Amino acid sequence: MKDPIFQRVSVRKFTDAPVTDEQVERLLRAAMAAPSATNQQPWEFYVVRDPEKLMELSRCHEYSMCVKNATLALVPCYRKEARHPEYLHLDLSAATENILLEAVQMGLGGTWLGIAPVPDRMAKMREILDLPEGLEAFAIVPLGQPERDKPRQDRYDPSRVHTL
Repeated sequence: MKDPIFQRVSVRKFTDAPVTDEQVERLLRAAMAAPSATNQQPWEFYVVRDPEKLMELSRCHEYSMCVKNATLALVPCYRKEARHPEYLHLDLSAATENILLEAVQMGLGGTWLGIAPVPDRMAKMREILDLPEGLEAFAIVPLGQPERDKPRQDRYDPSRVHTL
């Protein structure tokens, strides 16, 4: 298979083919294999399959409508109580990217819908998922079998490389 880094695209249209429990575990294992500041691993993940909850997530913000058509959504969250809270978003970014890269490796597609640090989005997610105190939603990652192949753009721009 080709390198998933260069095959990953944002997928917002899915077939109704299910994502298996085994595939979900593999995606979550990839997420939890991400690097983390001082190995604090501040993440927790919500696996959302319920169609009503997916519909609620699709109304979270202006870019989240694609969630209602996904087979499932993973919601990476972070525990606010961390040794190094200044690195929480970096840790969760690495975990979220790992999910997307592993999805490509498995023939699935998805996209990254930002939640944190936007207060109104975070408040909506708290309500929808009934998050406990101390846990904050970071993103929504809708996933499924892509409805169609989408070509990847080459974004390499040598003018942005500076050698010293």
